[in-house]
Amino acid sequence: MERIVRKIEPVLPALPTKKRVAAYARVSSGKDAMLHSLSAQVSYYSGYIQRHKDWQYVGVYADEAITGTKESRSEFQRLLDDCRAGLIDMIITKSISRFARNTLTLLEVTRELKELGIDVYFEKENLHSISEDGELMLTILASFAQEESLSVSENCKWRIRNNYKDGIPNTFNILGYDFHKGVLTVNKQEAETVRMIFEWYISGMGRLAIVKKLKSLGIKPKNNGEWDSRKIKEILCNEKYVGDLLLQKVFVADHLTKKNVPNNGELPKYYVKDNHEAIIDRELFDRVQEEIKRREKQYSAKSKTTAIYPYTGKIVCNNCGKRFHRKMNNSGTKYQKAVWICSTYNTMGKEYCNAKQIPEYVLDSLTSEFDKEIDTIIAYPNHVLKFIFNDNTIVEKEWCY
Repeated sequence: MERIVRKIEPVLPALPTKKRVAAYARVSSGKDAMLHSLSAQVSYYSGYIQRHKDWQYVGVYADEAITGTKESRSEFQRLLDDCRAGLIDMIITKSISRFARNTLTLLEVTRELKELGIDVYFEKENLHSISEDGELMLTILASFAQEESLSVSENCKWRIRNNYKDGIPNTFNILGYDFHKGVLTVNKQEAETVRMIFEWYISGMGRLAIVKKLKSLGIKPKNNGEWDSRKIKEILCNEKYVGDLLLQKVFVADHLTKKNVPNNGELPKYYVKDNHEAIIDRELFDRVQEEIKRREKQYSAKSKTTAIYPYTGKIVCNNCGKRFHRKMNNSGTKYQKAVWICSTYNTMGKEYCNAKQIPEYVLDSLTSEFDKEIDTIIAYPNHVLKFIFNDNTIVEKEWCY
């Protein structure tokens, strides 16, 4: 009798899939105590998630010194991107107000995450967004959080405006002064830089020339950063350098955006004379203000409506990212010729950008070969132009004089 032997493959039991869990933490102040609190939150959530054997620790996404009403939170946006990429099943956060104080934003985000099958657990409220009554409770509680944010904002505004009436600034961070516990003191090293800027300007130097001079001397603005024409003008026009204070130049338009807007008469301004030690004497300061007006009047009289050319706004410098603009160049020949030149190179010199100026006839010659509409032209310093067309096709061309 013939026997049939059938091989039976062993069936391995499916291992339970672990829930991928992340946490979100945030503090709305950059003070040391708050940053310590954020560090504690990160440590707490890391341990909390990893203690659950059926959870897989994804990470803690933490934003420092950013209000919950702003949507520019980089870690919050990274968290959402990872959710959309399918890397997370559940998010844990301390409270609704830590996640978002804007009711609309909260509901939009939690609804999107719910559609992706992702639950958000709010510890303080003991609430899961994915539960049946989650959205209703979130709407109610988030509205309370938003009203609380408004109340806190209004209380802060009231305190700040009352301080303004007494000549007390809210914050003070300008070159030349140190501000500690409401007291202004002259920073001698920075004050010397301020005096040089005023003296250079009244002697005839322009703002861009002053920027170049400061950079050549290795002098940095307060809190580092980079010098530019706008910063120089702010210094030259700042009444604080003669010892006065003009308070409430800007104000917060609403508690959700937290954006400062110029005060053009919407709220009262407060001017306090001889509030603190001056760096610039009034005579020099007044002469500089008159010189600023004179130059602005002179240049505005010469200025004309900006002409639009075929390459206006299209040529981008690969070195510094600035746009090229058209300029009539007299290169020692009898006639002027139109060239396109990088804005940085034109104003700051080749030590800041070594982009080549491109004759307009070269651009005309190259673009005459194309029958597509050009979106962007990227200019490289090695005589190469990259043409990017509206249909996203790319062509590179070398050029010469």
